[in-house]
Amino acid sequence: MMAHILPPAMLGILGGGQLGRMFTMAARSMGYRVTVLDPDVQSPAGMVADRHVCAGYDDEGALEDLASSCAAVTTEFENVPADSLRFLESRTRVSPSSACVAIAQDRIVEKRYIAGAGLAVAPFLAVETALDLSGDLAPLLPGILKTARFGYDGKGQVRVATPEEARSAFEAFGCRPCVLEKKLDLQTEVSVIVARTSAELVRTFPVAENQHEAGILDISIVPARVAPDVAARAREMACALAEAMDYVGVLAVEFFVLRDGGLVINEVAPRPHNSGHYTLDACAVSQFGQQVRTLCKLPPADTRLLSPVVMVNLLGDIWRDDEPAWDLILSEPSAVLHLYGKASARAGRKMGHFNVLAETAEAALEKAETLKRALRR
Repeated sequence: MMAHILPPAMLGILGGGQLGRMFTMAARSMGYRVTVLDPDVQSPAGMVADRHVCAGYDDEGALEDLASSCAAVTTEFENVPADSLRFLESRTRVSPSSACVAIAQDRIVEKRYIAGAGLAVAPFLAVETALDLSGDLAPLLPGILKTARFGYDGKGQVRVATPEEARSAFEAFGCRPCVLEKKLDLQTEVSVIVARTSAELVRTFPVAENQHEAGILDISIVPARVAPDVAARAREMACALAEAMDYVGVLAVEFFVLRDGGLVINEVAPRPHNSGHYTLDACAVSQFGQQVRTLCKLPPADTRLLSPVVMVNLLGDIWRDDEPAWDLILSEPSAVLHLYGKASARAGRKMGHFNVLAETAEAALEKAETLKRALRR
């Protein structure tokens, strides 16, 4: 049996953004101490941590500090240098593993891995050189060309309808490795958050239905408005992928729900996910509480949904000359506001979110939409 890591142990996290901040707050509420490694002196997580090591993610001295002072280390984002994770793994417990994070860092590797695990993905072509686009592309068009690395929130991807557009887009991306993925006929998009400590200790959160604007998540609706068998299959597929990866930690799996009832995996995130923020107020445990528990070799806690809920992202676009009118949310008994403590707002930057709880998902969505419109005036 694994020896649990118990409070007041020091836990480490690579990354000081909002996900690191919410991990830190969950860990501290459970009695743990937290060290954040982040190069930003004003990092949101560093503001609430016990220690903030202000250094680069590849700073060997800072990594040695983290390894020697922390009983276990996790990450809030997948693009942390793989060498840094391997350095830490040789000295302390790291969850998720560098091998699992590496799969999610590269779309080509990720799609091949998921397909190799026997799970459905959209038809795709790995584009590593211009020659890869010289063949018959008709089966993949219209499609989306996505950079293999460092693309998120709609960045690093463009829709293409013809072979010429695909080749032009590849050149515009600097001929970096890409994936050409067939555009599917979607009913909606959903996601599942898995918490896994071991093969015997696995739990999933309720399925979230996700709506995007300009490639950025706008709203998550829980429970998702999909057929029960679709929701069950999504949870099963997410668990199967976590098992194939021998994943330890919190894993987000995003799906396309097709109009014909099909279900394919879009991508994964080896960390808590924006679409899981509803868990902070609507579940028996949050995804960040699960991140702490799996990191500390504890069994994942009860993930039951306590109330239907809708999560709304708050982007920097609504910051104008002053702070937005937070009284609109704070005066609503069914809404809970979460701000991330970021020093400056800019268009498209995730600054916070709010959750709306109600008797039904439809009622929560109606109230959330009303509040969202009021804030954007």
